[in-house]
Amino acid sequence: MRSTYRLQKVLEEDPFCGHLFVFRGRGGDLVKIIWWDGQGACLFAKRLERGRFVWPAAKDGKVHLSQAQLSMLLEGIDWRITKQTWRPLTTG
Repeated sequence: MRSTYRLQKVLEEDPFCGHLFVFRGRGGDLVKIIWWDGQGACLFAKRLERGRFVWPAAKDGKVHLSQAQLSMLLEGIDWRITKQTWRPLTTG
């Protein structure tokens, strides 16, 4: 798996440690999360219809987020000012 290789070689992290590894797409509207659940690698991907994911500044290519920060990031909320960046007008 290419992502596992990237975690081991580029980020110098153990992909089997149980941590979530979050990657943002170039356009800022896509987030992918990879984690090891004990049986295999799992992948979660989310693309925003409008707006961009607010991404913290990375030092040494790595960022550590709290559970709350990750939750807000995935909801499209600017976790730095706790203001939602966009809300759908209709459901369904």
